Amino acid sequence: MLFRPLVVVTLLFSLLVPRSRAAEPEIDVVHPQTGVRLVPIALEGFTGEVFGTLKFDLEIQSFEITPPDKAQYLVSGTYGSSLVGYLQDRISKASLLAKEYTGGSPRLLAHTFADEIVEKLTGQAGVARTRIAFKAETPGHNSEIYIADYDGYNAQAVTRDNTISRDPAWLPGRRVLYYTSYKSGNPFIYSHDLQSGARKVVAGFSGLNTGAALSPDGRRMAMILSKAGSPDLYVADADGGNLKRLTTTKEDESSPCWSPDGQTICFVSRMRGMAELYRIPAAGGSMEMIRTGIPGNLTEPDWSPDGKTIVFTAQSGGFVLCTVPAGGGAGTILRRPGSGEAIRGEDPSWAPNSRTVIFTRRVGDRRVLSLLDVITKQVKDVRQISGSCSQPAWAK
Repeated sequence: MLFRPLVVVTLLFSLLVPRSRAAEPEIDVVHPQTGVRLVPIALEGFTGEVFGTLKFDLEIQSFEITPPDKAQYLVSGTYGSSLVGYLQDRISKASLLAKEYTGGSPRLLAHTFADEIVEKLTGQAGVARTRIAFKAETPGHNSEIYIADYDGYNAQAVTRDNTISRDPAWLPGRRVLYYTSYKSGNPFIYSHDLQSGARKVVAGFSGLNTGAALSPDGRRMAMILSKAGSPDLYVADADGGNLKRLTTTKEDESSPCWSPDGQTICFVSRMRGMAELYRIPAAGGSMEMIRTGIPGNLTEPDWSPDGKTIVFTAQSGGFVLCTVPAGGGAGTILRRPGSGEAIRGEDPSWAPNSRTVIFTRRVGDRRVLSLLDVITKQVKDVRQISGSCSQPAWAK
């Protein structure tokens, strides 16, 4: 191996909450078997946990691990007391990265190296150091809220309420979660500071309080309340103040999410009988249906951070993952390359990079969390804790 000068990067071992990312990159290497765009890359010199982490991180972010003679790029290095990593263009022989990473666990160092590889080759920040929250089933038909690395490792319980806790949502850019818990007997929405452990009720009205979704600037909260009868969409300050009702239908509303500019809320309504996607100005106004052309009940929308796409589920012999342009138009049922089989899943949540989605899929009588690269259709399960896991939310 040629000597290359190293940049030494020391990492602080901390809970990392990601920033907003750039728009989806264009990758023009086409895999001959699947017809999807993948970047052939080889891994040399790493073993064990570091190799497995790098492989997982790269494969879910548009890369295909290949033998060196078939690769466009070569990743090499060693791991001892630190991780030394190199990235080279095999064709041009250009050295693209040469760094030493210290001060963290093997997984954190590998995640950091993988993120730098992704950014160097695609122009888009990687997601390997991001975090997720999710609901985990516990004995007695209860559930608790957990947080973990995006790949499911380092899972930690946030609640220990021994009741039903659900619908986690991140306060953008902060180590704060919102969720619904039956801790007090009624389903109330709580805010929970992960650093201090302090939590408080931010919506504790009679009836249902659920579906908290925080605006991109973290100042406002959309939620579903049934205080006036049927479940309607409301908006308030992040602390629950200045409450405003946005919908007044007799049917159920659910699953609010925000546009990246904070001006519009997408949600689900059964105003016409079937569950359909709607949008409404966050300041109040008329609700407008988002037409997708996809039949069945449409549920669980999430708006991509770049503002271009809404991912959602359609009930068609089970739930399948779909996307639609944020302005409406022809929706797409996401399908596995080659077989054309629809990708079945629920609870989709966008990564900060606007191309990766975490979702829930059913395996027998369990629910597991999986990652999907919407461009290449690569699917990978994250590491699971015991029991069923669902309702993932990606920190942004």
